Amino acid sequence: MADEQDQEQKLPQEEPLSPLPGKPLQKGPLSWLQYFLWVSLLVVTVQYCTNGQLPGKPTELAYSSFKQEVAAGKVASVVIEGDRVTGTFRAELGQLGEGKATANKESKKTPPERFTTILPSVQDPELLPLLEKQKVEILAESPGGGFLQRMLILLLPWILIIGLLVWMGRRMQEKMASGAAGSPFGFARSPAKRFERSESQVTFDDVAGLANAKKDLQEVAGYLKNPGHYRKLGAKIPRGILLMGPPGTGKTLMAKALAGESEAPFFSISGSEFIEMFVGVGASRVRDMFSEAKKDAPSIIFIDEIDSVGRARGAGVGGGHDEREQTLNQILGEMDGFDPQEAVVVVAATNRPDVLDAALMRPGRFDRKITLDLPDKAARREILEIHSRDVPLHGKVDLQRLAALTAGFAGADLENLINEAALLAGREDRSAVDMDCLLRARDKVVLGSEREMVIGEEDREIIAYHEAGHALVATLLPHADPLEKATIIPRGQSLGATEQIPIEEHHSMQVSYLRDRIGVMLGGRVAERVVFKEVSTGAEADLKQATGLARHMVTHWGMSEKLGPVAFRRGEEHIFLGREMAQQKDFSEHTSEIIDDEIIALISGIEKKVEKLLTKNRKKLDVLARALLEKETLEALQINEILLHADTRGDDATAIED
Repeated sequence: MADEQDQEQKLPQEEPLSPLPGKPLQKGPLSWLQYFLWVSLLVVTVQYCTNGQLPGKPTELAYSSFKQEVAAGKVASVVIEGDRVTGTFRAELGQLGEGKATANKESKKTPPERFTTILPSVQDPELLPLLEKQKVEILAESPGGGFLQRMLILLLPWILIIGLLVWMGRRMQEKMASGAAGSPFGFARSPAKRFERSESQVTFDDVAGLANAKKDLQEVAGYLKNPGHYRKLGAKIPRGILLMGPPGTGKTLMAKALAGESEAPFFSISGSEFIEMFVGVGASRVRDMFSEAKKDAPSIIFIDEIDSVGRARGAGVGGGHDEREQTLNQILGEMDGFDPQEAVVVVAATNRPDVLDAALMRPGRFDRKITLDLPDKAARREILEIHSRDVPLHGKVDLQRLAALTAGFAGADLENLINEAALLAGREDRSAVDMDCLLRARDKVVLGSEREMVIGEEDREIIAYHEAGHALVATLLPHADPLEKATIIPRGQSLGATEQIPIEEHHSMQVSYLRDRIGVMLGGRVAERVVFKEVSTGAEADLKQATGLARHMVTHWGMSEKLGPVAFRRGEEHIFLGREMAQQKDFSEHTSEIIDDEIIALISGIEKKVEKLLTKNRKKLDVLARALLEKETLEALQINEILLHADTRGDDATAIED
């Protein structure tokens, strides 16, 4: 810092430019603008004052001489303003009047083109008839106000324009001095939000679950707190940390917790904020952000959604070098240019790590890659406890049960669930949030809000048998997930719903489980055909899910005996190109036909076995459908009790095998 100050003192001071000798302009970018405006105002005023007036001084005439000139037809026009008369002679009279022409030739003097005279205090009744007789143009102006009015009318627009320009110039000067990113000369500044050490109150204690991610980030926080200790051991801080995971798993929260634990300045920015309509702005903002972070080292730079600028280069239509690639190149260069002694860590978050450029992913750039998974049951309970700290809960609230009912929820989903429950309790004017509010909020998040619809009896019966088919198949198949509830109340975009909750999260799925899962999806459609001898359009979503799962079984997981243990990637959307442009396959047309046949055979075979299962258990299906028509919503315990008391003759609870 001392060297930089010495160099600044040695630099010669620039002399301000001065357009007028002995009177230097103001310092700053506004001086030339002010000078130009004042000169323009002076020019406009001079032009107005001389506007319409010919060069030369008007000739003073006596009133009698003025009348003689009028009588001789030498006056072209007059302007009467109070007691003063100003006029002009006819230009051609020097050639038309004989006497005057002779006199001009002799004296070689040209008569004045303008004149002025004073009217006598006694009114002359002969003047106006004389002027009209000689066809003199008469103009009259109010005394004392004509010139000022003309000046005001002419100069007022210029005054407003000049005032606006001066105001804009001062605003521009203020923004340039402050370096604001939104100013005309500050768009190249980094828009990253800076959080000081005292502003970041989030620590790892505020992040529930994610024990593995915390472990990886804990040593980074220790390095930022005490870099000297790690340098003695020869350890180098990771230059970049990439947080990967589904949306809502807490990537941004984890970065804030890292800043809070390390007590380091935290620069936060989204990847899309680098890109502007001007070429080179993104790269300039990257340089500015890294420069600020290096000044405040040890510090943390957090780039959220880095895939918006860090996608693989040259993979778009036409490839080429665009603004996004310039920004990415600058990020790569800045991360490579880190001094080993500079304790600056770049933390980036994305839910699409597959689209990132290979240069970003190599060691030396993002050295450490941390995956944030969806929380398990224990972590979900911790997250619910954290988000319900400021919410008054009823004494009988069972967060353990709620955690079990929220399999597949991310941290953001659980926060939303608590908020929906609090809103519901407030709407019903309750003093605390009870378990009923939490369960109804969970149903709203999972199934959607209830809709009030007028549904005919025939349609209600079809919906009831459809949902009863799903529920009955879910209870009969041994490898299916346990049933939670069935309802025929319209929710979201569906007319009814059947919900299953797995006992444990599935990290690996077997063929028997997948086949039973497809069987449950087809249960509603099969129930309609068993009872009504035809199907309806209500199974559209079921068929879409079943077809997608069967396709993965055949093409991704090698679960087709005819095709064998081979993975066929087909119909995958390219990360940059459109869906239609990316329909590429790495196998023959004959293999494609076999894949289609295997998918159809898999679904059709499961459908036939489900139909046989529901036919044998028709009485249970009827009883369950009637119960749904009566109560509209049935919980798992109610469904099991109804099926237990139904006639069980001919029941056959077997898995759907090949």
